[in-house]
Amino acid sequence: MTGAVRGAVAAAASEVGSETRAVHPSRALTMAMHFIFSDKAVLLFDFWSVHSPAGMALSVLVVLLLAVLYEGIKVGKAKLLHRTLESLPVSSSQQVILDTDRDSASLDSPRANRRPFRWFLCYFGQSLVHVAQVVIGYFVMLTVMSYNTWIFLGVVLGSAVGYYLTYPLLNTM
Repeated sequence: MTGAVRGAVAAAASEVGSETRAVHPSRALTMAMHFIFSDKAVLLFDFWSVHSPAGMALSVLVVLLLAVLYEGIKVGKAKLLHRTLESLPVSSSQQVILDTDRDSASLDSPRANRRPFRWFLCYFGQSLVHVAQVVIGYFVMLTVMSYNTWIFLGVVLGSAVGYYLTYPLLNTM
């Protein structure tokens, strides 16, 4: 009985092994684990399959623009953080000093009640910008992981151009 079970398990394992090895030829994509110069690549999704030099040039342009957008989002996030910190209410120690100078009735004004809502909106906006930065950053990283040298050069050039264009905006804060 034990021999029969072993035989059945071995037969099932060989069937499973043959199923995993038998891959449909159209779905068998080999991926180089080193950088290559090629005009063929699959980037991010199955529908973004490049098979020609013109398609590769267009894909490099799209990836370059993604990298520029990523750098722009980084600068936008820094500016939004700066504005958020400026809109923060004064610290509690400063508030105690200010409270001694003010009438307690003025603290219940609508302006004082709007501060938490404004803080929430700033924090929510900052969170959305962070999510966009993470998603675009991972998209850029995954395109580089195609190990296509043209795509890699597009990302590097896009990061350089994006930094060059957006860095001066940090000084306008």
